[in-house]
Amino acid sequence: MAKSKPTRSKSSTPAAPRRERAGQVPTVDGLRSLDRQLLELLNRRAEWYRQLHQPEPAGSQAGTSSVAAGQPPASGVDDARYWEELGELVAASRGPLSPVAVQSVFRELLSGCRSLVQPARVAYLGPPYSYSHLAALERFGQSADLVPVATIPAVFEALARGQAAFGLVPIENSTDGRVVDTLDMFARQPARICGEVQLRIHHCLLGKCSRSEVQEVYSKPQALSQCRAWLARHLPGARTVEMASTASAAKLAGDRPFAAAIASRQAGAHYGLDVIEANIEDNRHNVTRFAVIGEVENRRTGDDKTCLMFELRHQPGALADAMVVFKRNRLNLTWIESFPRPDTPREYVFFVELEGHGREAKVKRALSSLQEKTDRLIVLGSYARCQPIEA
Repeated sequence: MAKSKPTRSKSSTPAAPRRERAGQVPTVDGLRSLDRQLLELLNRRAEWYRQLHQPEPAGSQAGTSSVAAGQPPASGVDDARYWEELGELVAASRGPLSPVAVQSVFRELLSGCRSLVQPARVAYLGPPYSYSHLAALERFGQSADLVPVATIPAVFEALARGQAAFGLVPIENSTDGRVVDTLDMFARQPARICGEVQLRIHHCLLGKCSRSEVQEVYSKPQALSQCRAWLARHLPGARTVEMASTASAAKLAGDRPFAAAIASRQAGAHYGLDVIEANIEDNRHNVTRFAVIGEVENRRTGDDKTCLMFELRHQPGALADAMVVFKRNRLNLTWIESFPRPDTPREYVFFVELEGHGREAKVKRALSSLQEKTDRLIVLGSYARCQPIEA
């Protein structure tokens, strides 16, 4: 049984913060009393979650497979729906906590509750403190079973082999565009997209020396590219060295003199590096979008997107005929990419993301029409729109 959707307030003006009763003065003892009340409520919430998510008795159809490989257990509480409704819960907060703080609290609460039954096992492009790791933490929380793997194809393989319930892969960056390895894997081994994370990327120059002493700069190619103008202006004589990840670059920079890494502030703290210079990305609106992949079918939220992958007949006008389907059904496209079809020269796979859910009538009509105009059409998934968050 799914949870009922919270009702929205009819007033567009946020309610004022609730004030303490007249004559009640905040005290340290009062704060401690509130902490004890919060602890009791948190544990009660966790116990309810555990009871609702108890695995079915042995032998029942819904039982043994529900917690395999960290799969979310079957129950009357829909975690995917919970994440979709979290935005409304945050919006209902009267302060003074910021929306980011409130969302962080509830994210970790859900993550901790899920760990009582079976932590969500999530494969991501590691190592720890890479940007993919930070995005996985934002989506699944500290209590999830986060599994770093060496490559993007390894994330897809972990799902295909049942070694993880979810995967998280970068799909595009606002500076460098598409992530080739991810699109190649979708073309070769399609997986369901069940969510997205948009992470604002702030690169830091990290090291154990001053900026004037830096002779080498380590980072992954995309990070070096996103900081190339800053590097040319401030470190024109330094040699850039490409690494598999920003986190591995930070680790190496900690072991070598006169070396620096471009990575996240969190990676610097983990490896004991100083922030030589913060926010050195050339684009101040640098955002990387990650796809959450896993066998979860999301309900409609009213603010959804649907991702498609299709192949066309190799003939004049085929792409134009396909694109007119979206216009005819008044569907706005939020992303479109052409990608070389694996092992097939001069032919392409097309990725399209549109506003709307796959169960909406106009989306269904469009998909039906598009099916007739394509050689292959795969609906990768529908998911709630996500707003960019700070790394």
